[in-house]
Amino acid sequence: MKHHEFNFTLYKELFYGQYWQSTNTKAVVILVHGMGEHSSRYAEFVVPSLIQNGFSVVAFDQFGHGKTSGKRGHCPSFEAVLESLDQVIDKAKTVFSDLPLFLYGHSMGGNVVLNYALRKDNNLTGIIASSPFLRLAFQPPKWKLTLGKYLQKIAPSLTLNNELDPKDISRDPIEVQKYINDPLVHDRISPNYSLTFIDTGAWAIENAPNLKTPTLIVHGTGDHIIDYHGSEEFASKTKLATFKSYPNGAHELHNDLCKETLLKDITHWIDNMLTLKNA
Repeated sequence: MKHHEFNFTLYKELFYGQYWQSTNTKAVVILVHGMGEHSSRYAEFVVPSLIQNGFSVVAFDQFGHGKTSGKRGHCPSFEAVLESLDQVIDKAKTVFSDLPLFLYGHSMGGNVVLNYALRKDNNLTGIIASSPFLRLAFQPPKWKLTLGKYLQKIAPSLTLNNELDPKDISRDPIEVQKYINDPLVHDRISPNYSLTFIDTGAWAIENAPNLKTPTLIVHGTGDHIIDYHGSEEFASKTKLATFKSYPNGAHELHNDLCKETLLKDITHWIDNMLTLKNA
């Protein structure tokens, strides 16, 4: 397994990217991380699991996250977020030529990959959305939403605490502690992320019937951050989406007690998609 780093500039921000090359690559998986975290959090378990199954992996730190420059927890716009993914897809195509491409997004990244598939012309072989941010598992007070919309107009880059409890990411206390101790993890969020992703999550559910890319959606029923019923509803509206729930699974299934099963399910699904593509 070879590891490489790369950079690109978009909206005057310097993005950090990285990729891991499998010895015999069958397909390429582009990882899109969640809110407040970064791509290197996937390097310990998710990436090796994919590599062992013959999938090379490309990842990057999104606007306001990880080693990418810019204000923590802020992005210029949702379109800019999709543009950054465009850049990474182009990088994957440059490095790996004509190999099949899959997007794998978690939480906020799950919202991104589903919206990308719905809004952009693409030749992706498949989409994996893990606990996708389609609908929050809790209802923010109306006054906060009203204030957020006001701030988005007058101070869109103002960031506030996301008020998420780290204990909700996993049932494994070791993983929770790793998250808390990670210097690149932050708890900041601007209206351009929070309000925009609430809106685009609802839009994705409404427009699910227009999906043209085979999609696997995985979600834990014990997720206290993102409502798994939103994932279920999305999948129910299109024949191209498969929904799999994990009983009592927390938000970060790939760092939860069921992570081994999860990655087996994902790699098995990717292999099935490749078989169908080559049939």
